[in-house]
Amino acid sequence: MKLEFETQLEKLSAQDWSARIEELADEHGNFTPLDDTHYAAFMDAGPKLIVTFENAEDIRKFNPDAAPRGFEFTQSHGWSHLAIISETESWFRSDAIYRYFDRLTDDGFFDDFDQVLFYGSGSCGYAASAYCVAAPGCNVLALRPQATLDPRITGWDTRYIKQRKLNFRDRYGFAADMIDAANQVYVAFDPVQRWDASHASIFAKRNVDLLRLTGLGGRLDVALDGIGYLGRMIERAMDGDIDTALYTKILRARRDSVGYLRFLFTNMSRSNHPVLAANVCAHVLRQSDDNFFAKQMHDLREQGFEPSRPFKPFAA
Repeated sequence: MKLEFETQLEKLSAQDWSARIEELADEHGNFTPLDDTHYAAFMDAGPKLIVTFENAEDIRKFNPDAAPRGFEFTQSHGWSHLAIISETESWFRSDAIYRYFDRLTDDGFFDDFDQVLFYGSGSCGYAASAYCVAAPGCNVLALRPQATLDPRITGWDTRYIKQRKLNFRDRYGFAADMIDAANQVYVAFDPVQRWDASHASIFAKRNVDLLRLTGLGGRLDVALDGIGYLGRMIERAMDGDIDTALYTKILRARRDSVGYLRFLFTNMSRSNHPVLAANVCAHVLRQSDDNFFAKQMHDLREQGFEPSRPFKPFAA
């Protein structure tokens, strides 16, 4: 059953936004405060369930309509949605969350659904992987997740120094071990981001597909949204069916990502391939009036380098 509701979440203050989430959850399911910085919002719809872990500030800043990621699927696909939302960068390390998932397991909550997908990006991808153990047989889509921030294991990761103080040694702690009971796990990452790639390697197991999305950077959710493929990945991950054909389409679609094209241009320039760099500029300028690439093209032409074939700029 598709849910029909107006989100009305854009341009709200943080307090008003949270109040609106509570209102929508109470209307279509239930809202559960977990502790001072975490809460759960459940939207009761169909027999497929998407469980998302999300940071409230990131939702408001990056998500379409400033809505939790699963809302669009409750409306368009009739999926049920459980959003675990954090007001801070907590990596969801909280006794209150442990107890909440214990209750869900004891109550057989996940058994009521035909299919379950856990989703998250970054620290939320860590949480999606860590808590998926509560729903054996589920699928997982984790974008650039961390395996743990325990400095004994991943002390080589020099990011997130403050968060290392969080306890990653107790329950639901080491995400790479928590995925063993999942059906299919997709870990997407940009191998150029070396720490993300190092974490991804820890997840390499029999039920894991490692999706290398070179050049899409450290905000994979935003980059994939920008090329129109995050929603499709979530749809296919629900069914455990992100195949080679979809993966190839995503790689081809990178040509529409300004971030990827800047990455490509930089690589061509640093590796002393000025004509290839000019080809990247020409590709962009055929489609848009981009100041960055226009300047780079001008500079290359001043040095005597032209793209492989003539082009007519978009603004001409």
